[in-house]
Amino acid sequence: MENPKLFTGMGTALVTPFTADGDEIDEPALRNLIDRQIAGGADALIVLGTTGENPTVTDEERRRIVEGSVEAADGRVPVVIGTGTNSTRESARFSREAARAGADGLLVVGPYYNKPTQAGFRAHVAAIADATDCPQIIYNVPGRTSFNVTAETMLQLAEEVPSVVGSKEASGDLEQISDILAHRPDDLAVYAGDDEITLPLLALGGDGVVSVIGNALPNAFSTMVSTALDGGFDEAHALHFRMLEAMRACFYETNPIPVKTVLAEAGFLEEQFRLPIASISDEQRERVLEAFAGFEELDTRG
Repeated sequence: MENPKLFTGMGTALVTPFTADGDEIDEPALRNLIDRQIAGGADALIVLGTTGENPTVTDEERRRIVEGSVEAADGRVPVVIGTGTNSTRESARFSREAARAGADGLLVVGPYYNKPTQAGFRAHVAAIADATDCPQIIYNVPGRTSFNVTAETMLQLAEEVPSVVGSKEASGDLEQISDILAHRPDDLAVYAGDDEITLPLLALGGDGVVSVIGNALPNAFSTMVSTALDGGFDEAHALHFRMLEAMRACFYETNPIPVKTVLAEAGFLEEQFRLPIASISDEQRERVLEAFAGFEELDTRG
């Protein structure tokens, strides 16, 4: 099969909105969030990733989120679904189901808790590819998984598994990211997995970002990304520093607590999380909201 890049630019790691009691998916809010993202300049939607609280949704909720997201996007931007787990069998099943529902791609995280070898992870990805040829973005976030997808493994997967089309690098390791960028095949997209490292990655020739802050500031952050991709680094630098404290505020507490708090304050969703993710502390709430103060696109209520 062909191995195209799924997107270039800003893909937003979309939050999952819950109803006021937390018991259901707030499907109208989800549709509104998707419309806002696309209007704000998002180049892709990454659904049911870390920011989407994917471990806490049921299979039925997952089905409705996937189908609802694909329907709401309506072909305007690619929809990438987080299907990776620490069970290869479950990951393959979720991947097949997402592909059948019309997903444009899959986000496959490094297996957490069971800490496979590099060979085990390569076999895991190959098994998902055997289940569906839907394009895969490999998601490396060792701070969450305690497992690092090495540059060697990432490059080997890109060469050996035709459906592997991207690398989301949230290791924070510029040496590792540089190794991937230096030796990747032309058709492997490399995305920042941390907002704050987006501009350095783009300067090294990367393709974009899977963004948390983009949930709150899709216009501002996508403008920074597109400006940098067009070579306007002086302007992109200014935008980066304008948003720097807001980027950091997204991690004052565990993601997605801060960014959902900001969205709730602006009226785009209910301030609801699924345990063990809990509401933000009073002290951090004040700091987070202060970091996002003054951004006009948050003044438009959902």
